[in-house]
Amino acid sequence: MTDTEVLNNYLTARRQSGADRAAIDAAIFSHFGREQAVMFTDLVGFSRLVEAFGILHFLQLIQESETLFTPLIKQHGGTCLKQEGDSLLAVFDDPAQALACARAMVAATVALNPPRPPEERIEVCIGLGFGTVLRVEGDVWGSQVNAASKLGEEMAKGGDILVTQDFRAALANVQGFKPHGTLFGTQSVFRWQDGQGLQP
Repeated sequence: MTDTEVLNNYLTARRQSGADRAAIDAAIFSHFGREQAVMFTDLVGFSRLVEAFGILHFLQLIQESETLFTPLIKQHGGTCLKQEGDSLLAVFDDPAQALACARAMVAATVALNPPRPPEERIEVCIGLGFGTVLRVEGDVWGSQVNAASKLGEEMAKGGDILVTQDFRAALANVQGFKPHGTLFGTQSVFRWQDGQGLQP
């Protein structure tokens, strides 16, 4: 039986009248729950570049960015779970490695971009979360996944590494984070200020 089938069985049982949802939920998290750092990346300027230069130009930049970033994810102990459009979703067992990878990604673009015209530059936005997630085969679910996605896709600007308050708490002894607003109206967001703390 696949993990997806196992989860579906749990969820079917959870829907039944009189189901002990607390017990079922505990079983689901026991089976699938893992504490991981979640990374969501997004490229700057999709709509603008497609409008100005066409979709093939942007697809070329997506391919180049994946060639640049996916080896860095692997080198830092991460697993890239999804490549959708101009976004990557990756997970790491160690939040310090996730941050080091994010810094290496930004550094790679900084090294790559200067000689290029603006339309050829790769600028990445990165969101990082940390906490208990559900890993089901090639996918991951959880509030920190949603938060990392929001940070990377909506709040971060080119070159930004934004992290959730849970990610920040997991690296409480690391200097280099600065407050950067709130997420969902209640959760603190932090921005990594490079030049301090971990090495790429």
